Amino acid sequence: MSQSINVTIWNEYRHEKTNEKVASVYPQGMHAAIAEGLDVDGKVTVATLDDPEHGLTEEVLNGTDVLIWWGHMAHGEVRDEIVERVHQRVLRGMGLIVLHSGHFSKIFKKLMGTSCDLKWREADEKERIWVVNPGHPIADGIGEYIELPKEEMYGEHFDIPQPDELVMVSWFEGGEVFRSGCCYTRGMGKIFYFRPGHETYPTYYNPQVRKVISNAVKWAAPVDRDYPRYGNAKPLETIKEKQQ
Repeated sequence: MSQSINVTIWNEYRHEKTNEKVASVYPQGMHAAIAEGLDVDGKVTVATLDDPEHGLTEEVLNGTDVLIWWGHMAHGEVRDEIVERVHQRVLRGMGLIVLHSGHFSKIFKKLMGTSCDLKWREADEKERIWVVNPGHPIADGIGEYIELPKEEMYGEHFDIPQPDELVMVSWFEGGEVFRSGCCYTRGMGKIFYFRPGHETYPTYYNPQVRKVISNAVKWAAPVDRDYPRYGNAKPLETIKEKQQ
């Protein structure tokens, strides 16, 4: 029986409102395309930057097993107290999938502890996303590579900590390479960064990209166990008095 996973898709939802080219690609918003492509049993909720509390209330997050995050032009508008709220939920087991330009989001940088900076270029380049860890659950059902005819280039060096597991690496027509599928654990929460998804390209309609995101949601879903206890602890056994 498939595990029921409650997913919240958070999208900044600004480009689609202000850029006609982006609106023509994603008329209902990128969050709608991502939701449409999810092959996961459970409830799917969407939230955006301009919703009250950015749509990430305590109630929403407490009911979220995996949070998907897309942001770009308004990272600075995300309130710090909401970032801290998401951070605490990740530490307590909520999965987090960070997409494309979400590498510069406050929450990803907080979890990574680095600048998360990189090289970039918009030149309609071909991207091949090579699977370098074919036995990983996120690569399930994906061939040797995913080929996208046009995408924004991200290039190394990508200023992130060494991934716990590296699943995919991208090659671009201009010659750059990039660690494009990176897994981390922070506290009890699992995090997956997935590179493709520039707003002017129809990347989130690609069946293999959708498959990767669906696989990542299943991989990042929380395990069923209590949160660890910290602080002063009573002994489990009787401690014998030591001879002086």
